[in-house]
Amino acid sequence: MPASMPLTIQAALVLATRQLSDAGIAGASRDARILMAHVLDIDASRITMVAPEPIDQTAQTAFETCIARRAAREPVSHILGRRSFYGRDFSVTADVLDPRPETEILVEQSLLQPFSSVLDMGTGSGAILLTLLAEQPLAKGLGCDISPKALEVAQQNATQLGLTKQARWCPSDWFTDVSGTFDLIVSNPPYIALDEMQALSHELSHEPRLALTDEADGLTAYRIIADQALNFLSPRGRVLLEIGPTQGAAVADLMMAAGFKGVRVVADLDGRDRVVCAVAPRQ
Repeated sequence: MPASMPLTIQAALVLATRQLSDAGIAGASRDARILMAHVLDIDASRITMVAPEPIDQTAQTAFETCIARRAAREPVSHILGRRSFYGRDFSVTADVLDPRPETEILVEQSLLQPFSSVLDMGTGSGAILLTLLAEQPLAKGLGCDISPKALEVAQQNATQLGLTKQARWCPSDWFTDVSGTFDLIVSNPPYIALDEMQALSHELSHEPRLALTDEADGLTAYRIIADQALNFLSPRGRVLLEIGPTQGAAVADLMMAAGFKGVRVVADLDGRDRVVCAVAPRQ
């Protein structure tokens, strides 16, 4: 191709896909298209339509920067600054855990019964709490997190989704600074055991370690919640906890030992244990 001829969008995508593939990125072509759509500020579904067009130098430079970041294993969501969850976009940064599709199982199970108040422990981006409040418009919720930077992201998401009147935020180490009672308590706590951390994908190194592991056996948060949650639940209130795929029996045992009723483990779409549900006894 003569030097005077501009690079087309399709040619830029081919080069980017090769660069990502050489870096060991699974789904290299998909990621390249998503990042190109981001740079061009168009829907990814339109990439095929504009592929024959030349890419201007500004867009090309921005695209090359995005591809370099992805080749360094930075998550696509961090490059975009957002992640889709339960049909809504949430702002994400390196200060919060990316909301993942498996966590939608927790939301679906929570919505099976009505609630007027909900507490989200370790709220992070606020994706769980804000999704529940958006789906249950008359409910109010409190999201707590030990990280002030995470709460800033959650507040930003509440503003973007128009949920500031329904959601409150509290800096707290689990229940330490929480008060009141709730119909529903939800949490996706750090459940990866310390000895499992080295086997994780490189992308997870860009997410807050505090949200991934308890630096122990992965069950620390569940012990705290099982021990204290009844103090913050209405009679027959529910607790729903996301878990790692090998933790169903252990977390269920903790909840039953603490006096919870109706304890059950719900699998995700891949058949792996994903959520433990429990109900407070009648008082």
